[in-house]
Amino acid sequence: MTIKAEGPSLYPDSPRRAGVDGRRLRSARTRQLVIEAYLALVRENPKVPTANHIAERAGCSVRSIFERFPDLHALRIAAIDHAFGAAVDETLATHPSGDRHTRLNIHVRRRAQVCEQWLPLWRALNANKGESKELQERIALIRRMIVGWLAQVYSPELSSLSDEARSRTVLAIEALIDFESWGRMREFHALSFEEACEVWVQGIDRLLPPTPPNS
Repeated sequence: MTIKAEGPSLYPDSPRRAGVDGRRLRSARTRQLVIEAYLALVRENPKVPTANHIAERAGCSVRSIFERFPDLHALRIAAIDHAFGAAVDETLATHPSGDRHTRLNIHVRRRAQVCEQWLPLWRALNANKGESKELQERIALIRRMIVGWLAQVYSPELSSLSDEARSRTVLAIEALIDFESWGRMREFHALSFEEACEVWVQGIDRLLPPTPPNS
């Protein structure tokens, strides 16, 4: 007598399991393509793209979008999380070490690369935040992460300051290296990438106190 198994297969290599896994992979791939399409469109135009435009860019149907996201706001949140998650991973990949000049240049170039790539998304995020608590929270989180990163990178110099002076110095540097600061240098003042980096290096260097000996 042949016994027919009911329910999920116990064998991961079974045709049923392979089919389920294949559908999940395709669904995940479509979701990723939708996010990437959204980000590409926002880089071209800070206005929120329509579902039709996103679907056309992603090579899928509008229905496929809403099968994976309840609405375009949810897609926007997912795209922001994806983009800035990647930016944070790149920034924090290696902690800048070395003398003052080395740390300054490593930090500034990493920050500049993030701004160069994600300035359009940052503008769209701020322009469309409206009453969205989720978007406002993400803006605040990104700023807090930048402040915390600065405190780590320049800890030798900041260690010589009082708590109040340290906080003000970090906030001044954070304002200096804001996304829009980068945008003004690159767009309005027409500075090259290298020239803009040098402006930031010089500005941060002047804001920081002298590096303590043996640091």
